Amino acid sequence: MKIGLTHRLFLSILAATCLAVLSNFFIMTWSIDRGFLQYLNSFEQDRLEQLAGRLEQVYAENGSWDFLRENPRFLIERLLNEHLGDVSSERFKELNKSNDVPPFPPPPMGAHQPRLPFIVLDAERKPLFGNPAEAKDINLKPIIHNKETVGYIALLPPKHFLAPPQEQFLKQQKSSLILAALGMVLVVVIFSLPLANRLIRPIKAMAAATRELASGKYTIRVPISSSDELGQLARDFNAMALTLEKNEKARRQWVADISHELRTPLAVLRGEIEALLEGIRNTTPEAIRSLHAEALRLHRLVDDLYQLALSDLGTLTYHKEDINLVEILKDSIESYSTEFARNGITLTEEIAQGLQLIVFADRQRLYQLFANLLDNSLKYTESGGALIIRLACHNGHAAIDFEDSAPEVPENELGRLFDRLYRVEGSRNRTSGGAGLGLAICRNIVEAHAGTISALPSQLGGVLVRITIPVAGRCS
Repeated sequence: MKIGLTHRLFLSILAATCLAVLSNFFIMTWSIDRGFLQYLNSFEQDRLEQLAGRLEQVYAENGSWDFLRENPRFLIERLLNEHLGDVSSERFKELNKSNDVPPFPPPPMGAHQPRLPFIVLDAERKPLFGNPAEAKDINLKPIIHNKETVGYIALLPPKHFLAPPQEQFLKQQKSSLILAALGMVLVVVIFSLPLANRLIRPIKAMAAATRELASGKYTIRVPISSSDELGQLARDFNAMALTLEKNEKARRQWVADISHELRTPLAVLRGEIEALLEGIRNTTPEAIRSLHAEALRLHRLVDDLYQLALSDLGTLTYHKEDINLVEILKDSIESYSTEFARNGITLTEEIAQGLQLIVFADRQRLYQLFANLLDNSLKYTESGGALIIRLACHNGHAAIDFEDSAPEVPENELGRLFDRLYRVEGSRNRTSGGAGLGLAICRNIVEAHAGTISALPSQLGGVLVRITIPVAGRCS
C-alpha cells in the first residue's frame, strides 16, 4: 500500500508527539515518585530521632532489651504514639497503670497491620524489631547509653512503608498523567491531519504544475501564498516556466527565421535557373555571376549557422595561447582599410604607440571576431561616415571599442543586436546587410575568452560596440 505525503507527514507529527508525550510521562512519573518519597523520608527522619531518644530512655529504665523482645511491634507503636501526640505522655502513663485498660494486647493472627518504617538492632546487631534484610545499604543510627553503644536504629527506604492512602495518592497522580497524555495525543490527531493537508497543498499544486510543464504547457504558473521556502520554490518554478516559455518562443522564432533566410536565396537561385532553362534569360557571364553570388550568400549563411551551432554545443575548437592583441587588431584593420576607403568611410585607429597587450586567446577566433565587427560596420555605415577603433587597458582587461557613425540604432534595440538572426531593418533586404548572425557569433567568441561584449549609443550617431577581454599579466 502506497502512503501519500500527507499521511506520511501526519504520521511523522503524530509519532514525534507521542514520543514527546511518552518521555514527558515517564519523567513526570519519576519526578512525582522521587519527590513524594523524599518528602516521606524527611518526615520519617524526625520520627527516627524521637524514637531513638525514647528507646535510650526505656533501655536505661530496664537495663536491657528484654522489654522489646516480648512485644516489639506494639511497644514501638506506643512509643511513637506518645511522641506524635496520638496519645499524650501523661495519658500513656495512666493507661499503663490502669487495671481496666490492657497495655496494647497483640493483634489477632492474620490481621492486616501497616508496617512501621524502622528496624531496631541490639549491640551485636541482632534484630529486635523489623526485618534486617530490608536494611541493605542504609545508615544505622547508634543508640548510646552511658557512652556505650547498646543498639542501633535505622529508617527503611520510603518505598517500604507507604500506607494505602499514600499509594492511592500516587495512583491517582499517575492516572491523571495518563489521561493528560491521551488528551494531548487526541488533540494532535485532531489538528495534525488538517495541518498536514495545509502544508502539502502547495507541494501538490507544484507537482500538478510540473506535470503540465512537462507536457509542454509553458504558460502554467503556481500561486505564491507564503514567503517561506515553499513560497521561494513557487517563485523559482514560475521563473523557470517563464524561461522555458521564452526559450520555446525563441526556438519557434529561430526556426521561422532560418526558414526565411534559406528560402530567399534558394528562391532566387530557382527563379534564375528556371529562367535560363526556359530561355527567358540568356546564359551569359552576368547570369552565371548572379547565380554564383546567390550560392556564395547561401554558403555564408549555412557556414555561419554551422559555426553558431558548434559554439552553442561547446564543440567549437579553440587553440589558445599567449598572443599580442595589438598585433591581431592592427592586422584586421589593415585587411579592411581598402574596403572602407572604397565605400567612402573614414577608418581611424586610436592605439597608443608601443602598447603591448598579451592575452590568452585563439588567434583565428580573434581574427574572426574583428572581421565580423569590421564587416558589420562596412555594411551598415553610410557612405561618408566614420569608424573609430580604440584599444586600451583598464583594471587588467583589454577594452576594444568599435564606434561608427549613422545610421543609429534605437536604444531599446541595442540589447538585441547580439540575438541570432536579428537585424534592425524589418525588410531583411540583403543589399543592406547579412543574415543577422555575425554579432551572435561575436558574442560567443568573446564569452569563450571570458570577456564581455555590449552595444551602446555612439557619439558619432551610430553604434559603439565595446569588448573587454582579460589580459595575461599587467598592462604595458
